[in-house]
Amino acid sequence: MTRGSQEIKVNTIHRELVTMANLVEKQIYESMLSLKNHDVELANKIINNDDKVDEMQKIIEEQCIKFIASEQPLATDLRKIMTASKIVTDLERMADHAVDICKLTKKIGANINLFKKSLEPLWEMEKKVRDMIGLAINSYINNDEEMAYKICKRDDEIDSFYKSLFAEFVKEMKDDERLTEQGISLLFVIRYLERIGDRVTNICEFTVYTKSGSYVDLNE
Repeated sequence: MTRGSQEIKVNTIHRELVTMANLVEKQIYESMLSLKNHDVELANKIINNDDKVDEMQKIIEEQCIKFIASEQPLATDLRKIMTASKIVTDLERMADHAVDICKLTKKIGANINLFKKSLEPLWEMEKKVRDMIGLAINSYINNDEEMAYKICKRDDEIDSFYKSLFAEFVKEMKDDERLTEQGISLLFVIRYLERIGDRVTNICEFTVYTKSGSYVDLNE
């Protein structure tokens, strides 16, 4: 098989990967929108859409396996395709966290408005996490190792949001015990967002591996 035909197949896998990442970003955005607007109908739609993410994961994984088996790629392309098969796993798990948030939306409902002090940083945290996903996928496709390291530094911001929101929600629950159930649910929401940030860091680690052939731990 010619080098040109291999590049075409690699680019096809990359396009599928970008499409999946865009869907996952949308799932996360709409999960938080459903929480913000206590929109149970939207939450149910996102939960049902999770099957689409799962199906895209299977398709891309199959394409990666077929490519490795039939093309006998050189080391760089082999790492690139192996990395793609790992990235889709992290994307699928991000989408699972969006579903988790939707399930909590149905429990919290309009009571989220009782936490007015903490809500603006919560929406800002979600936006920053979501922006990181697109940047991480671009850094992988473009073999941009430098960008991968920069994105990981953004994860420190997400961790800071998590710590400050955790403290604020706990304080509000202590001040008003009636908020305990909803407050605990919101603690899970910020935990899921923090975990999505960690999974973006995983993608950045894969990008560095693709470029250098060495694994680095960027979650330290």
